[in-house]
Amino acid sequence: MRTLTNISAVPYSTFRFNAQLATVTEFGSVAELENFHSDTTPVVLGEGSNTIFMQDLIAPVCRFVADSKTVTQLDPQHVLVHVEAGHNWHQLVSWAVEQQLWGIENLALIPGSVGAAPVQNIGAYGVELADSCLYVDFYHWQQRKVLRIAAGRCEFGYRDSVFKHTLAGKGIIVAVGLCLSKQPAPVLGYKGLDHLSADAAINTIFEQIIAVRSSKLPAPAVLANCGSFFKNPVIAMQQYTALKAKHAAIPGFIQTDNTVKVPAAWLIEQQGFKGKCYGDIGCYKLQPLVVVNHGAGTPAQLEQLVTAVQQQVQAAYGIQLEAEVRMLNAEGQPIR
Repeated sequence: MRTLTNISAVPYSTFRFNAQLATVTEFGSVAELENFHSDTTPVVLGEGSNTIFMQDLIAPVCRFVADSKTVTQLDPQHVLVHVEAGHNWHQLVSWAVEQQLWGIENLALIPGSVGAAPVQNIGAYGVELADSCLYVDFYHWQQRKVLRIAAGRCEFGYRDSVFKHTLAGKGIIVAVGLCLSKQPAPVLGYKGLDHLSADAAINTIFEQIIAVRSSKLPAPAVLANCGSFFKNPVIAMQQYTALKAKHAAIPGFIQTDNTVKVPAAWLIEQQGFKGKCYGDIGCYKLQPLVVVNHGAGTPAQLEQLVTAVQQQVQAAYGIQLEAEVRMLNAEGQPIR
């Protein structure tokens, strides 16, 4: 266990606002968690790719950094990969592709840690973490032990899970169990992949995902950002039909429950925000869904941009965009 005090938040958030963190405690084992006590609910942090510190943080920050993985044969065609939360997500995907293990190759290049993946139920190109997750190991602060939560009890939804609701603030994810397949199972229905053959090799799909993402998403190490800033709104079919009558070009993807997912990037771009900046904060020039910090951005500028985007999209389409990124105040609570 290592505790750092009064340090810059810049290395702990890919958006790189220059806030101060009162304490950051890193744990390398469950035993170390068992010896930890705090009178204040900690802010749980992975690699900071989905968190923005809008103020100096007085709440303690906790990170579980153990990153081992073990592989167990489930049956002739499937393996269980048990991965500790501190493991980098993209490195895990790269390893799975090298091993010819199918299931998460479409999730390549998503920034962040394995422990953060279930919280958001990360997803891309027709695949979600929920598709391969068997369980999540969760250390409960009050019960002082690890609870194994089966995937069916994780309440996975679109960028959603039980860890954002009932279990929010109650503990920290320490490991994830994934079921990966030796049998090819390509998912190629999304634009950018649909030109690949049905028998495309896992390496080919992996490399294509990286190429597509790299062509439109800035690397956080080069240009500060937290990836997709807003969720794609999911609306009722009736509302979508009415919008389609007014805005013929509005895209939509019908969901299994007959709702419609509308690309937030399209809504934002139609309102003229692509490449638009408020000071040093702006919507990325190649992908308006990504909000970037050009270097000297401030929380006030970010608030101004987010408010303007939400208000104009609401006024034009009657759709309320919801931030996917955590914007935290001094107590570690979301401000939106």
